[in-house]
Amino acid sequence: MKFQRQSAAQASQGQESTSRAPILLLVGLVGTGKTTFAYSIAEAMSREIIRIPFGGMGSARDLRGQSRLHLDAEPGWIIKGLVEAKTRNPVMLLDEIDRVADEARRDIMGVLVELLDPRQNSAFLDHYLDYPVDLSQVLFIATANNTRDIATAVLDRVERIDMPSYTDEEKIVIAQRYVMPRLLQEAGMDTNSLVIANEVWPTMVRPLGFDAGLRTLERNLKGAVAKAARLRLEQNLSQVVITPDNVKQFLPTY
Repeated sequence: MKFQRQSAAQASQGQESTSRAPILLLVGLVGTGKTTFAYSIAEAMSREIIRIPFGGMGSARDLRGQSRLHLDAEPGWIIKGLVEAKTRNPVMLLDEIDRVADEARRDIMGVLVELLDPRQNSAFLDHYLDYPVDLSQVLFIATANNTRDIATAVLDRVERIDMPSYTDEEKIVIAQRYVMPRLLQEAGMDTNSLVIANEVWPTMVRPLGFDAGLRTLERNLKGAVAKAARLRLEQNLSQVVITPDNVKQFLPTY
């Protein structure tokens, strides 16, 4: 009987340890798809996603809440997110954890250690509720531009995944297949309303130089679509073609 009880306990511990997904830390420059990747994971798993922005966070109370003894007390963003998601097992995106305010960095990193440690987050204490909340079923995903300002104790509890910069060829393919069709649809234009010559795409990708992400390219394409829509209305054109000769008319003026 003693052997059977030990075996059952060991089996339950094994099931518990295998059911816990690794906590991912996506590290990369701005615009390399870290946040989009987290949303894609939530969609693939059919889970609700909660995004908690850490940029400029100035107090650990934003995460842990404040005691009800204060008149302006309210729960922290962790509990608010769970209430909003209406589920115990959402994907919780801790966005830009390296960009917290310097004066609050130590306290915020301490809360992050508790959040990301499976041995501690099963009894996370929010000061407003003053009662432990089980976060063991939450899938945490963190993002950062770099790890220089992240505490070592936090890095020990995550699995780092580097998000490399896009190459020019990758940007062109993504823009042609996904970005342009979406922008044209948003502008009420069909796919044949705006044509960009193949030799123009490198200029659209790098109007000023290298950019790690897609945001500059998307901003350029959005401006080009808007100008093309205006030309179609003003000159009654059925199609606008961007060529090396007129590309400067469609790029933003810096």
